[in-house]
Amino acid sequence: MGISFNASTRMFHLRAGLCSYILQVVDEGYLAHRFFGGQLVEDRLAQPLMRTMRPFSPSPEGSDTDFSLDTLPQEYPYSGRGDFRTPAIEIQTSAAGETLDLRYIGHRIAAGKISLPGLPATYVEDPEEGQTLEIDLVDGLTGLRVVLRYTAFVEHSVIARSVTLINEGENPIKIERIMSASLDLADAEYDWIHLAGAWGRERHPVRERLGPGVRQVESRRGASSHQANPAAVFARPGVTESHGEAWAIALVYSGNFSITVDVNQYQNTRVMAGIHPSGFSWSLLPEASFHAPEVLLSFSDAGLGALSRGLHKLIRTRLASGAHRDRLRPILLNNWEATYFQFDRASLVDLGRSGAELGIELFVLDDGWFGHRDDDTSSLGDWVVDLRKLPDGLEDVSSELQRLGLQFGLWFEPEMVSSDSDLYRLHPDWCLHVPGRSRSLGRHQLVLDYSRDDVCDYVTEALSDILSKGAVTYVKWDMNRNMTEVGSALLPAARQGETAHRYMLGLYAVMAALTSRFPHVLFESCSGGGGRFDLGMLHFMPQVWTSDNTDAIDRLPIQFGTSLIYPSSAMGAHVSAVPNHQVGRITPLETRGFVAMMGNLGYELDVRQSNEEDRAIIRDQICLYKEIRPLVLFGDLYRLRDPKERNDAAWMYVSEDKGMAFATFIRILARANPPLETLRFCGLDPLQHYHIRLIGGDGLEHLPLEAVTLTTGGDELMSVGVVIPPLTGDYRGCAWRITAI
Repeated sequence: MGISFNASTRMFHLRAGLCSYILQVVDEGYLAHRFFGGQLVEDRLAQPLMRTMRPFSPSPEGSDTDFSLDTLPQEYPYSGRGDFRTPAIEIQTSAAGETLDLRYIGHRIAAGKISLPGLPATYVEDPEEGQTLEIDLVDGLTGLRVVLRYTAFVEHSVIARSVTLINEGENPIKIERIMSASLDLADAEYDWIHLAGAWGRERHPVRERLGPGVRQVESRRGASSHQANPAAVFARPGVTESHGEAWAIALVYSGNFSITVDVNQYQNTRVMAGIHPSGFSWSLLPEASFHAPEVLLSFSDAGLGALSRGLHKLIRTRLASGAHRDRLRPILLNNWEATYFQFDRASLVDLGRSGAELGIELFVLDDGWFGHRDDDTSSLGDWVVDLRKLPDGLEDVSSELQRLGLQFGLWFEPEMVSSDSDLYRLHPDWCLHVPGRSRSLGRHQLVLDYSRDDVCDYVTEALSDILSKGAVTYVKWDMNRNMTEVGSALLPAARQGETAHRYMLGLYAVMAALTSRFPHVLFESCSGGGGRFDLGMLHFMPQVWTSDNTDAIDRLPIQFGTSLIYPSSAMGAHVSAVPNHQVGRITPLETRGFVAMMGNLGYELDVRQSNEEDRAIIRDQICLYKEIRPLVLFGDLYRLRDPKERNDAAWMYVSEDKGMAFATFIRILARANPPLETLRFCGLDPLQHYHIRLIGGDGLEHLPLEAVTLTTGGDELMSVGVVIPPLTGDYRGCAWRITAI
């Protein structure tokens, strides 16, 4: 295991989990990619790199007409020397213009993993968990050193890659494009799966066959966005959940990003991910460094399900950080859809009391508790308690809720400022803006300039003052608009292209400070729901509000798509009122509960208005979720039936020791005289016997005992399956509790 270097072939072999990654120094110091896939035994590849002369492919070595960067599978491609495909790096210099010539000059291999200054990244808790390779490429004319960094994890089939640029020359270098990783693949026989959508329908998986040309998923909105996601999967045609080869690429970043796929005329595929080059530039002064965000590369030869489960485990245990990483998350009640802005102390306590009686563990006070905020037109930035609504402050409300047995949480939108706020009137230059241009409003608000230290210091101290009072144990961190007029009053005109990335560095610094000061607080990220669901946020905040759309049926493709990359422990999923506030659908309460149990369970409705039948159902849901919560947060997820392909959905969680499991089935639309169907489980021990208990379905009291409870082998459950019980009406579901005997 680990990383080896064969000096005679100048070949590096990185072994991570069950995969191998091989690169090689060829000719006069060019770095070539050779292989990424299933684990190989030998330290080197016996077959040499294939060469042949190609028309219109120039050679940088002149006389060697069989060698061209246009056909070389470059490990970190650049422009100006004959590679006409999409480059990973572009610069402007006085000495060489846009042309680069990066050559290998050395490398280092060390135990453990190196952190990235100012950026979220994966980590190890013991140096024995992985090894790191650093490769130095240097451009002799400009003095630019490019450090390619790779960490191979022992227990995970994941390679973590990053890039650092160092200006060792005498003149400034302007960075215009900097990808964190590039991967040249030998053919184009792939399906490309990416996650697309909009507000309220985030991360729906899109699968399409690659062909000649350039494809791209991107965000230029200042956030990873509802519309796209900074992760993608490449699968061989015909790959299923349980069979075939698949590769994943995921960027650890929360701002503007690009994932580009370039298939050239010879059916070679180039994949790269990094900061979006549009609107980005960086002045790299002599002796200065620039660190690009980290990228995770993963591989599975056992289908999409195994690829996802491998990523889930790494993200849960070696990307997410802080005290809550390994803790069970509380079942919460959020007051938003129950009261919106119209609440007072009495109504909050009454709502909390009703929740506590049902088994709720955490009460979250959403928007409207600060400034003079009776709607969304004012007060963002004024993080002081509105004493009209809460005359005795947050301490009074939180202590009363604690007396009822509830933890207390708060909503913030710390990256925004209302034009109608004391903060904006005092500091109108603290928002992103361009002199001479009007300031675009979104949701009546502007974006604070987190590229400024004074803004970051203000936000850190203002939130710290609130969090140090009132026994707050949870924060919902929201961001409800994207960036326009991306300029900073403190940067000179020539460096305005740095604003968006400096904003992200400032945001990460604020988050690092607050999570360090308040380790007992569980932070949940939100951006109008799922508009910033990415690995950068998950490093600081181990869960994300998956979508503002709480409709159970609409949530199925959202949560399935999210699970392609992200673990269930990262997904906030709530039961809300019907008709649903986003789509108007009426869905059974049982079904809403089953779907919300796919992530961190919460409730977003006025439980004071629930009748006794619904209250009994909610109590049962909460009791059930408390039983299965360790499975959902820390177990292995198996996607059994895809709602994008069928009229139903099914999934299950299995504990690491295969001793416990929980499976859920949802039928979307009813059919007349439907066929009898079975559902086959996955991930169980075929030699183990299990006790199965059916939950839900029609008229359980009238079903035969063997249809409700069953004892059988794991082999039968996976090969034969279980009969799906009768389900009458639209949007109905059931579940099975599975326990090893």
